[in-house]
Amino acid sequence: MRLLPSAYTAGAFSLFLISRRFLSSSTTTSSSSFRKLKNLHYRNRTRALAEAKLALTEYLHATRALPFTLADHIASNSPVSLSTFVSQIPFNNAIPSDFPRILRSFFAYRPVNEFDFFFESIGLFPSHPSLPSGTPLFLSDDARLLAAVSSLLRFGFPWTLLGLLYLDSPSIFSSPPGHLLHRLQRFEALGFTRVCVIAICLTFPSTLSAAEEDVETERLFRDLKIVFVDYGLDGCAGDDVELLLRFCRRIRMFYDICSGKGFMGELMGRSKRIFVEIEESVLAQRLRFFLKLGMRREQIGAFTLKNVEIFYLDLDNPEILIPDYLVRVGLSKEETDSLMKRHPYVMGKNKLGNLPGIMRALDLDKWFCTKIVDEKNIHFLSPSYAYVDSCDNELETEFMYDLKRIKLVKQHQFVEVKVDFFLSIGFGKNKMTSKAIGLVSGNKELLEERFDCLIGMGIKYDMLCRMIIAAPKILNQCENMLHQKVKYLCQDLGYPIEYLNSFPAFLCFDLENRIKLRYKILNWLRDNGLVKKPFAPATVLANSEKRFIFNLSCIHPAAPKQWLERFSSHNDRNADKETS
Repeated sequence: MRLLPSAYTAGAFSLFLISRRFLSSSTTTSSSSFRKLKNLHYRNRTRALAEAKLALTEYLHATRALPFTLADHIASNSPVSLSTFVSQIPFNNAIPSDFPRILRSFFAYRPVNEFDFFFESIGLFPSHPSLPSGTPLFLSDDARLLAAVSSLLRFGFPWTLLGLLYLDSPSIFSSPPGHLLHRLQRFEALGFTRVCVIAICLTFPSTLSAAEEDVETERLFRDLKIVFVDYGLDGCAGDDVELLLRFCRRIRMFYDICSGKGFMGELMGRSKRIFVEIEESVLAQRLRFFLKLGMRREQIGAFTLKNVEIFYLDLDNPEILIPDYLVRVGLSKEETDSLMKRHPYVMGKNKLGNLPGIMRALDLDKWFCTKIVDEKNIHFLSPSYAYVDSCDNELETEFMYDLKRIKLVKQHQFVEVKVDFFLSIGFGKNKMTSKAIGLVSGNKELLEERFDCLIGMGIKYDMLCRMIIAAPKILNQCENMLHQKVKYLCQDLGYPIEYLNSFPAFLCFDLENRIKLRYKILNWLRDNGLVKKPFAPATVLANSEKRFIFNLSCIHPAAPKQWLERFSSHNDRNADKETS
């Protein structure tokens, strides 16, 4: 489940995904991205691409007057654009020895968009949404861009990683080159090695685009100096800029998810081994664990850095058994029994890593957070403490039987992702969960988006879980429709959002062809003095059309005729099927 603050979503996690792509495949591209060179015999395609690379280098350097180093970098790191270019050339069964002449001729009479090659070479594709539209054809038309790139390259930035800077702060590439070099040298003078400065700037591009005396940048470098210089983290990577970049990405996750800059340098330095040993995906998972548990952002960084053993715990494999686990962490038998009566859907086995969802579904997240943080019961998260008997309990047996039955009628892989979703939001392996799994549609990402959408509209977590058990198909509605239905309920009908707790099926009915039409005739009857008090949505919508017409006849004998002639929709007659 993606219950993350927007700063994290747009910051740490996107940086993690983007920079992983840059580091792992900055110079290689999936074969599906290349144009099929149907204009060439398959034996000649490799030769043609090699000649095209040489011809592009010559064109950019000799014809377009770019420095040879820049021309070579662009030609060597833009295979997709080069393949697209070659696919447009009519070779007409030419022999390989004629390829250089044909390519030179094509470059001479058919200008190419040099920016396509340039952006791909630094790790971006021309279609990337962050790129400006309406760029000129020739790189020489943007002198500031070329000057900035030359300065960065001269300082030592890897060419294929420059896209990381452009994605975050395009303004860097319009900065005066002297300004860039001055700022980079100032960072270096603080005691950092040059490769360390490069890695920091690639991870925090705003350091090159912010104002000269930016407070956030000063706080950042104060922290990083403690970590890299005082505690020697840079010595763990030597001159390997990509390894230092990984360290910096892991540090950035703490800033984006946890507290601001300038407060964690000492703690990070003492715990530097996690930046060397723990993958960023694991770091993100652990930090997100406490974020979902309800811990304050400014609390998460200090707490986890003081208790680094948290990052080495296995939260994915160990299982816990609810309600047994609740008794073990401090609830009385009476309290646990009462909770299970109110929230039976959490009963059964679940993963230890899904504890935030379980506790929020039980409305115990603050209580559990206090147990972990204030009372220092970190051992509650250890696999040994989460041990459950390997023998299958009755709840799991029923769950697995139902799951096998569902897989017979639905695609196997989609059933598994739905199981993962329901377990992540706190549901246990029980019959109520398996019933809900059989009724919802969509992959895990879509279900998470719809769930988060409803949470974002103000529905309490434990209330939403109860709603899902009562009407699982609310998760089949798209986000836009959920917003419209909740808006109609609260603004047009005047009901609080808490009303959905007693009638969650409201979100399953067709808004235009059922909800609005039925209320339209009731409003018409009210305006004509035939209805004195409003009817609740459950009374209006839950009945079939036949029953609704009968209810109208009880209000006035002529009302059914008005309904059929002026208000009724044929779609309403099939609407019962949506919620059945």
